[in-house]
Amino acid sequence: MKIWLALYLSGVLALNQFPVCVTPQNTSCLQMEQSETDRLVKQEETDQTNVGEQPGEQPGAQPGMQPEGIEIGAPSALLMEASTGEIVCEKNADEERPPASVTKVMTLLLIFDALEDGKISLTDEVTTSEYAASMGGSQVFLETGEKQTVETLIKCIAVASANDACVALGEYIAGSEQEFVARMNERAKGLGMEHTHFVNCNGLDAEGHLTTARDIALMSRELINRYPQVHEYSMIWMENITHNTAKGSSEFGLSNTNKLVRQYEYTTGLKTGSTGEAKFCISATAKKNEVELIAVIMAAPDPKTRFQDAVTLLNYGFGKCQLYRDAGSQKLKTVPVTGGKKEQTTCIYESDFTHLFTKGEDISKVTSKITYKESVKAPVKKGMQVGTIRYLLDGTEIGNVKLVADEEVKRADFMDYLKKLADRAAL
Repeated sequence: MKIWLALYLSGVLALNQFPVCVTPQNTSCLQMEQSETDRLVKQEETDQTNVGEQPGEQPGAQPGMQPEGIEIGAPSALLMEASTGEIVCEKNADEERPPASVTKVMTLLLIFDALEDGKISLTDEVTTSEYAASMGGSQVFLETGEKQTVETLIKCIAVASANDACVALGEYIAGSEQEFVARMNERAKGLGMEHTHFVNCNGLDAEGHLTTARDIALMSRELINRYPQVHEYSMIWMENITHNTAKGSSEFGLSNTNKLVRQYEYTTGLKTGSTGEAKFCISATAKKNEVELIAVIMAAPDPKTRFQDAVTLLNYGFGKCQLYRDAGSQKLKTVPVTGGKKEQTTCIYESDFTHLFTKGEDISKVTSKITYKESVKAPVKKGMQVGTIRYLLDGTEIGNVKLVADEEVKRADFMDYLKKLADRAAL
């Protein structure tokens, strides 16, 4: 009897060693066997050789505010809804910390800017400089003089977090890494990233290379909203590239550093990072039922905590967030024009309307009310406001969108008036 009692008590004590995971209703939780978790830890990418050190808590770090009802192990975190930019929850989101390879979100943003502006193309061949080839940490081992296309280097950055590929493309776009980094900081300023300063384009530890969870979310939002094609690259799990050098041709396998690509069904991207100073970071994007979220984790103590914190935030967000969207679905009237070559103008929505609900509201009760100007005086410029559409829930306005002229209407001249008189006389 004593033996059975001892076995029972041992079982109870063993069970108490495992944490219980509670997730919001109607959400899915990332489930990983311990062996799989260990495998992910062993496969974790490193941006620097000192990433294996066991850094202590960051000096001056504060416990911060935990999002309601969930536990986040990392000292800094933030969850943003991508289409509206609204913050769902946050924890020490404005504490400046090194971001490691999450820096490459801005690097990719500038690369796609250059593509959009026609300054480079995906098929351009980029020659690797001696400096680019000298990068340490996570890399694809580009050799001095080696040529790769812009698209191949994008894959190296988005999938394998290649530091050498970042510098090679930065030099190709801006002439030098220094100039490219200056453009990164300028772009960050334009996005309202008030607590960010980049020193390099790949995220290797450097004095003064700092950002915040909030700023990471801002640049991540800009990247995925402006260039959604980035998901095609950041969702690649494995792919080979070919090195063609003086030594001959060889294959190199890219393996995605973001394990959520395979482990979390709603994942759409984006970028991981880890160094000795930064610890383990991620900007993770995911989409479910038209709601796209950005979960930022900074300074997690290990890769397991980083990924689990990201999933905890995403599950929390999907459990709370509902999106009401009107993409110009309503039929609009024409607006009278006085003194113009035409007597009326058509109008359109100035922009789509999107509103985020997080308190369980019944969004089927959202109504809209359209008001038009009685008339507008010529000349009418395209884009001139001619009305407003207001959105209400239970009688309270939740937002509005301008209605604007969809065409230009010039002022009528003397001959136009004569023609109108003749047309009326003919009737």
